[in-house]
Amino acid sequence: MLMNPIDAGIQEIREAISSRQASATEIVDAFLGRIDQYDGGVNAFREVHADRARQRAGMVDAGSIDGPLAGVPVAIKDNFCTTFGTTACASRMLADYRSPYDATVVARLEHAGAIVLGKTNMDEFAMGSSTEASAFGPTRNPWDARHVPGGSSGGSAAAVSAGMCTVALGSDTGGSIRQPAAHCGVVGMKPTYGRVSRYGLVAFASSLDQIGPFGHRVADVATLLEVISGPDPRDSTCADIASEPYASDLDRPIDALRIGLAAQYLSDANDPAVAAAVDEAVALFRDRGAEIVEVDLPHTEYGIPTYYIVCTAEASSNLARYDGIHYGHRAESGDGQDLVDLCCRSRAEGFGDEVKRRIMLGTYTLSSGYYDAFYLRALKVRRLIKEDFDRAFEQCDAILCPTTTGPGFRIGELTDNPLEMYLNDVYTVNANLAGIPGIVLPAGTAKSATSGADLPIAVQLLGPIFGERKLLRIAATYEAGASRPSMRPSLAAG
Repeated sequence: MLMNPIDAGIQEIREAISSRQASATEIVDAFLGRIDQYDGGVNAFREVHADRARQRAGMVDAGSIDGPLAGVPVAIKDNFCTTFGTTACASRMLADYRSPYDATVVARLEHAGAIVLGKTNMDEFAMGSSTEASAFGPTRNPWDARHVPGGSSGGSAAAVSAGMCTVALGSDTGGSIRQPAAHCGVVGMKPTYGRVSRYGLVAFASSLDQIGPFGHRVADVATLLEVISGPDPRDSTCADIASEPYASDLDRPIDALRIGLAAQYLSDANDPAVAAAVDEAVALFRDRGAEIVEVDLPHTEYGIPTYYIVCTAEASSNLARYDGIHYGHRAESGDGQDLVDLCCRSRAEGFGDEVKRRIMLGTYTLSSGYYDAFYLRALKVRRLIKEDFDRAFEQCDAILCPTTTGPGFRIGELTDNPLEMYLNDVYTVNANLAGIPGIVLPAGTAKSATSGADLPIAVQLLGPIFGERKLLRIAATYEAGASRPSMRPSLAAG
């Protein structure tokens, strides 16, 4: 094998296989070996399907599997249904659940020839910002095991960052792709709501959830988005808009590019390194002829309370199905036990603390006498937030802003302070409320105030609804101008 597949992107892997410099089997074995060597200290994967991956790699080598991703090792988040393995959502409630069908995105990946290595760890039912709220233990940041990788798609971000797969898929309800991408030093993208089918994605908050890709490079993210996006008759919320050739025109210059800056995102609470990264990005775009435009997003401050009303209300409704009777965890039967007691004990045993907290918040929000005061009002504010973005994108092509206020915090640091944990999503939730796409790009490192470790930070670009094609071109402009090699952590065998 003449290449190092761990450092290669999708195109390099495809060229190596087609030119027979490397076989798909050799490439898959290299990644499986890396998982064996390092994942004990990271816990990025909940389960690894080594035999199945090797079997499919052999089929690629034999020519019976082909496609734009043939032989490319991929990881998928544990809330995507698959007919192979289990779909646990990192919860005791679904620890042994086997899906009778594949999620649309999984079917599209495999139809394109991708090799799924396994399911990645996550915050239980995607509820969290740190991947600590998993029934299978926390995922650790590959850059420093004392720190979180972000969440809820922390396993997918950590797996890409640590070189345990080439690309990965996650889900983003309030920043769950973009925040861990920032903390792990990789590219992560949340597409427009409706761009990618949610069929087979275990629901958290149905009006906010969206599936998206992780990779080391914008080109890899664009290629993966091409494969997974497009109409799906099995998902009524999926737009009837065909996938576009996102990767083919990344290098094409953008005429009269306008980059928006909103004062609401340039807070004094940002780590100085984050503020400097935004300033450097502004200078980079200006040097490339872009006009920097001030935009106003006046309802930004209401994003967090609005999001945590909407998402908890929808979570309360979606998770009502896990009652210990239809499927999922069931408590041990006892003498004289009635159905109500069985349901209560099953849910108490099956759900973790964070999921219970959000169910209770959502149930309260939807209860008689509070629905209008909380949920209905939140929907009205959500509309105002969307209108803010609509007006802003009349003035600019993309909005540049931070992804997080600083680098990843230490494991356990915010466990007993859920409100402060929720505030970590301050720069990401509004994109979900508005349904717009966003992409996160590595922007260097910053020192942790608590450990002194050098940890990744990132900038974020937000675009108008269904504006992924131009947004990816703008992201590629930043990536090329930054002249920053792919950020890779130094790993210790675990």
